[in-house]
Amino acid sequence: MPKTQLNVRVDADTARAARERALARGMSVNRYIEDLVRRDAGEQGRMFVDAAADFMRRYETVFAEEFGPDTEGRRRPVE
Repeated sequence: MPKTQLNVRVDADTARAARERALARGMSVNRYIEDLVRRDAGEQGRMFVDAAADFMRRYETVFAEEFGPDTEGRRRPVE
């Protein structure tokens, strides 16, 4: 995959922490930051799926009443 350059400005403490953590992991700062972003992006996806699953668990009976086999192809009139 082609790389795109991204420039960011951070304070000295953040830069030092990034360098130290990258070194401790045996990787470049670029790779370290790229991995952080990928993990964060993946976490958002997992959080969405987890929240959707929780929503369905909580409202499963409501959906079953509204869209269950007895109502297939029909909708309840809006009151």
